[in-house]
Amino acid sequence: MSKSPMSLAAVAFVLGGCSLIPDYQRPAAPVAPQYPQSAAYAPAQADGNAAEQGWRDQFRDPALQQLIQSALSNNRDLRVAALNVEAYRAQYQIQRADLYPAVSASGSGTRQRTPAKLSPTGEAVTSGSYSAGLGISAYELDLFGRIRSLSQEAMQVYLSSEEARRSTQLSLVANVATAYLTWRADQELLVLTQDTLKSYEESLRLTTRSNAVGVASALDVSQARTTVEGARANLAKFQRQVAQDLNGLTLLVGTSVPDNLPGLPLASDLLTEVPAGLPSDLLQRRPDILQAEYLLKSANADIGAARAAFFPSITLTANAGSSSSQLSGLFKGGSGTWLFQPQINLPIFNAGSLRASLDYSKIQKDIRVSQYEKSIQSAFQEVSDGLAARKTYSEQLTAQRDLVQANQDYYRLAERRYRIGVDNNLTFLDAQRSLFSAQQTLITDRLAQLTSEVGLYKALGGGWAERLNVAL
Repeated sequence: MSKSPMSLAAVAFVLGGCSLIPDYQRPAAPVAPQYPQSAAYAPAQADGNAAEQGWRDQFRDPALQQLIQSALSNNRDLRVAALNVEAYRAQYQIQRADLYPAVSASGSGTRQRTPAKLSPTGEAVTSGSYSAGLGISAYELDLFGRIRSLSQEAMQVYLSSEEARRSTQLSLVANVATAYLTWRADQELLVLTQDTLKSYEESLRLTTRSNAVGVASALDVSQARTTVEGARANLAKFQRQVAQDLNGLTLLVGTSVPDNLPGLPLASDLLTEVPAGLPSDLLQRRPDILQAEYLLKSANADIGAARAAFFPSITLTANAGSSSSQLSGLFKGGSGTWLFQPQINLPIFNAGSLRASLDYSKIQKDIRVSQYEKSIQSAFQEVSDGLAARKTYSEQLTAQRDLVQANQDYYRLAERRYRIGVDNNLTFLDAQRSLFSAQQTLITDRLAQLTSEVGLYKALGGGWAERLNVAL
């Protein structure tokens, strides 16, 4: 049996060609070399260890840690993102397989009887045919790198999908933390409103008693009643918000969340402060920036495939085997067969479609460059906002705590003077309202500070150094 066709196929397998993919150059980051340095901003720190912290180190509340872990296991959006990674990996493996010839084995056999009336000899004839072979079909020699360019494009898209999964995971962790903190803040506002309502109801009772003995006027009673009704309205509002917060948190976590979940109060150290790195660090830490760069590389590889389409393509079909009219003689000497069928395709006239395809690939790359640059600019803005929030919220909280203390002193003095008859009811009611408003603002300011710190954690690309590590 001749081995020349399979030898030629082996030569085709090891043939290599040039690559027409343009040399990739990472675009310069279109941002300032440093974050803003005015008085409104906390200083940025280059801390190499910050990127190694995990979300467990960042979020100290055991209840929040439990919720984040549950979300990472049950959230449906994260499941979809992980399945997309597997789908793109499969597409890459399909495209990569085109680099190698597909070898297949085949075998067939037939038996046929021809009746005497149709037989040339006038007698019934029974004939048989058997064959077995091994070969390749329509294997394209990648002389100009078209297949490799498409494989490289698919690989970059696959890598971008992994970064998209990391981005979804980072957003999920941040969203769960924000939803949890909002739930805790609304719970504290609900408790504050309940306590304030009790205080208002007690004031109304005292004012009503004073009116009965002629000390307080009907106007005083009416004013005390308006504060009670206002507190009741706030109570209903915060009851609704707490219930809705829990519903939103349950959706993020992907499973039920107990409404009596124990946790730390907002006033405690719930979060670890994340040192903000330099803008260049974001290029390696932010998954959305890495995703944009992988997509840029895929567009760059697509240009190589579009360029290679201008050149001739060569495909090979070859097989070798054995044929015989008897099954017993299928592998005997002299029964060998072979086929070698090369085919060349040379573009001559295509009405400019190849040129248009190349232009389209170049335009897509320019779009990817703009998207990559925009992702860097967005990251720079988010980190700058986080640094501004860190500095100003710290100062705002200090001032608000002092305001709450001042209002508590004002309330105690107004209550004492009202009870001994020195001041009227209006001053006492004003002190109550001011204290309640200051306490509410302190809780909402603390929530805003914590959520801004979560936002900075997300803007810096999270706290873990998770990277895809596969052999490609």
